[in-house]
Amino acid sequence: MSNQTEHGSSRSHSMKKIAVASMIGTLIEFYDFLIYGTAAALVFAKVFFPSLGQSSGTVLALATFGVAFVARPLGSVIFGHFGDRLGRKKTLVSTLLLMGLSTVAIGLLPTAESIGIWAPVALVTLRIVQGLAVGGEWAGAALLTSENATPASRGTFAVFPQLGASLAFSLASATYLIIALTISAESFLAWGWRIPFLASSALVVVGLMVRFTIEETIEFKKTVERKEIVRAPIAETFREQGGQVVLCALAMMPTFAFFYVGAVYMTTYATGTLGLGKTTVLAVGIAGGLSWAATTIVGSVWSDRFDRHDVILVGGLVSATVGLVLFPIIDIGTPLSFLIGIVLMLGSLGFAYGPMGALFPETFATRYRYSAAGISYSLGGVLGGAVIPLVASSVVTSFGSYALGLLLTATALVGCASVLALRRLKSAGGIKSLEAVEPLGSIAETLPIGNLSRRRP
Repeated sequence: MSNQTEHGSSRSHSMKKIAVASMIGTLIEFYDFLIYGTAAALVFAKVFFPSLGQSSGTVLALATFGVAFVARPLGSVIFGHFGDRLGRKKTLVSTLLLMGLSTVAIGLLPTAESIGIWAPVALVTLRIVQGLAVGGEWAGAALLTSENATPASRGTFAVFPQLGASLAFSLASATYLIIALTISAESFLAWGWRIPFLASSALVVVGLMVRFTIEETIEFKKTVERKEIVRAPIAETFREQGGQVVLCALAMMPTFAFFYVGAVYMTTYATGTLGLGKTTVLAVGIAGGLSWAATTIVGSVWSDRFDRHDVILVGGLVSATVGLVLFPIIDIGTPLSFLIGIVLMLGSLGFAYGPMGALFPETFATRYRYSAAGISYSLGGVLGGAVIPLVASSVVTSFGSYALGLLLTATALVGCASVLALRRLKSAGGIKSLEAVEPLGSIAETLPIGNLSRRRP
């Protein structure tokens, strides 16, 4: 009895480390990724593109933000290859280290005033490196939890890596808010914007320490034991389940569209068009990120009680509705209306985003799962996170702000249709689900709401 208790305690401790490692890693990666977006919206036009003027410089600065989304799929292919061949743990350590080094380097970059054209060239290059790193991060973090969880608790475990993006947005907004409140606008422009980039080095050290202590996932170990490692995981992904990759990418597209329009474009829209103060916008960003985190927890837990596809579908319909009322609320132009709009916009995402941390791994076979889940996520990022925010300004200028809301609603409806198609494939036997695995510990010991994750009989 004593041995069994000791064994259970050890496994529970392992699951806690896995949950913490997955969340801390994604939080750091997305924090590093998102502070760039805030800086691009607030200062990069003046620091790296001063000769273009504020308007054109801001457009180009936001375009450099989108460059990372183009690099994401390549990062998913590269790190997915190693993740499927060498293991999840080693690959996740590499992505975190790469992101940390490139982020600190951005914080140390000379301005265009100092080195001319080489400043924006270096900025774009480092942004591409950031895109490569984050392209390999999400899938590995999702697999870290899903491949160690039982089917009955897989959705709830998925909440840990899924919380990374929302908490990182709140943290990035809070960091810039504190800086804006404590130094002058001139100092912020001169050197204050560098602080979040340089401070991320401390977070990366913590993340690496945590990730070095975890073990490889149960399912990857089984794949190695069965000698099922494949030579070209990405090639097999498209040969075996290319249709599911496309559907998963389209299902993820609305999350990226709503979030990056809210996180990046809305910063310039609020300060430029609505005339709201920078500190107001940053404070609202904190609230928006927390609302997204709250609904992510709810969506993840619900996906263990109900069919995951249904939970994501309901979340997509909520987002579609929010797209219709978003700009009529925000365009009232008050701080309160902006707060309500952003909280609705980002808060609607979690119901669908939370369960995807379990759905994507469940959709693909183990031998190429890292590559498949990663490329699906990254392609969704290109469609929703790069294309939609990039055209947002033109859409608003040409057709008005309500047209942008309609575009967001359209992406949500496309996501809903894709989820329905995935469910039909699963019913027809076209989905290669995760195996059942021995639990590493009770989710209730890790997340207070874990007792809600039991499926209905």
